[in-house]
Amino acid sequence: MVKLRLRRKGRKKSPTYDIVVVDSRDRRDSAFIERLGYYNPMTAPSTISINADRAIYWLNVGAQPTDVVRAFLSYEGVLLQRHLQFKGKNAEEIAEAIVKHKETVARRYTRTKFNDARKKAEAAKAAAKGE
Repeated sequence: MVKLRLRRKGRKKSPTYDIVVVDSRDRRDSAFIERLGYYNPMTAPSTISINADRAIYWLNVGAQPTDVVRAFLSYEGVLLQRHLQFKGKNAEEIAEAIVKHKETVARRYTRTKFNDARKKAEAAKAAAKGE
């Protein structure tokens, strides 16, 4: 079975990952069929870059993404693009829907970061008050 998964690169404690197409029986960092993009978790926000056309090609021929790669494809709008292509939408409608989707994802990311920081501050305040 062919999978879309991450391949670790980078130094110790400073990872970067390639998003690759690989035979599922191979090891994590072994040879791969094709490189589709990369993921850098060390930046804020994390950097994700995917070649959408090639990712859609591999999904259409039966490649299965791992859970993490599926999430990345969703964030980048690749799964939405594939769905709209199956529906028969034209390129302009697809581009408009992807831009709207990316704006929604960016707002969700900002809102989540803000809420996490607020909860952390409240927990610290409650811990200080309890002492």
